[in-house]
Amino acid sequence: MSLKRVLVGIIRSQEGTGDRVKDPEMKTRYYNLSKDKAWEEVSSTLKKIPGYKVLHEVPSVGEIILEKKTSFGRTVDITVSVLSTGPVRSAVDIYSASRGSLGDLGANYRIIIHLFAALDKKLAKYKSFE
Repeated sequence: MSLKRVLVGIIRSQEGTGDRVKDPEMKTRYYNLSKDKAWEEVSSTLKKIPGYKVLHEVPSVGEIILEKKTSFGRTVDITVSVLSTGPVRSAVDIYSASRGSLGDLGANYRIIIHLFAALDKKLAKYKSFE
């Protein structure tokens, strides 16, 4: 992680992925799976990652709400969205925000990278490169 991320994290306490972000690590992930199949894979993968607690799942909307306690005792709320972009193509976006004031020193960025790494490993054969 770069020094820039830590410095930005001093004042910012949230991070999110998207199609128009500059950092390639934070780009939306696309998988060649239907939304239902992608939902099953993403949901089962996230439940197996230690340190994360699934609080709420809404399959019809494609949202999973997770919670993680950091080593400093802060709580981080994470929303994982699984969206259909076609009949056999889905997108996954993640938004992470720390509770409390002040920044997170890049913790939300690291959480998103960690979750994407786990999903990319599990869904490697379905990953779509644009």
